[in-house]
Amino acid sequence: MRSLARFMSRARRQIGVKGEVNVLLTSSAEMRRLNLQYRKKNAPTDVLSFPAPESNGLAGDIAISLDIARRSSEERNETWEDEVRILILHGLLHLAGYDHEKDNGVMERKEQRLRTSLGLSSSLIERNQNFKPGKRMSKKPQRRQRPSPPKTKSKAGQL
Repeated sequence: MRSLARFMSRARRQIGVKGEVNVLLTSSAEMRRLNLQYRKKNAPTDVLSFPAPESNGLAGDIAISLDIARRSSEERNETWEDEVRILILHGLLHLAGYDHEKDNGVMERKEQRLRTSLGLSSSLIERNQNFKPGKRMSKKPQRRQRPSPPKTKSKAGQL
């Protein structure tokens, strides 16, 4: 968890997020509940951000589904920690006021630049660079081995 905390500190500085950020690492079931409660969407999602009102020293909260992060990391041949870092970055951008649903690609471009500067894969294409359509892979790419994240426990706190 320390490496995630260090990552979040670096990302917050680069984005300019001021104030405390709480992160909830939780299950898909809890993410479904939160998504329904706050966005009226009855489906789990990988990350949700909840900006705090200005002036209270809190930038906001980020909720991340470890179940979805683990599945996505396996599909992309990455560690679950790297997937969580990508989701933290995405959540921090929302806390900073970016909105990919309304900003004509501004958030996406910012996220791509930050992924590169923070040492993360910069796009889905890069994340799957060993895949070429119509060509069989002769050797499975090596994946860094890390312990699996907890499957159902929720952990909230400041990273």
